[in-house]
Amino acid sequence: QVQLVESGGGLVQAGGSLTLSCAASGSTSGINYMSWYRQTPAKQRELVARLTRGGATFYVDSVKGRFTISRDNAKNTVYLQMNSLKPEDTAVYYCNVKETLWASGYWGQGTQVTVSS
Repeated sequence: QVQLVESGGGLVQAGGSLTLSCAASGSTSGINYMSWYRQTPAKQRELVARLTRGGATFYVDSVKGRFTISRDNAKNTVYLQMNSLKPEDTAVYYCNVKETLWASGYWGQGTQVTVSS
């Protein structure tokens, strides 16, 4: 079992920045994929960024050049640095970690990000 605790969401003006954190505890040694998703009432949950154990990254086109996913292995924490935020980035952001790509993995509780215009 893995437990995830997210933090860092909030209200920010367009053009501003936020950093989300996801601290993992429990059986973390088998984690190979660390991801951030987001969801709004009008849209399905969307993969925003992914980081593999080997350091490879993936970003959805809409956040490329603005968001950066990173990790601190000593703290078992994954981060999402979000710059140049836009109103369309408003969503609940969820952290997900898993051992394999096809597993559902473990989810955080979600943190609200609201970007005002």
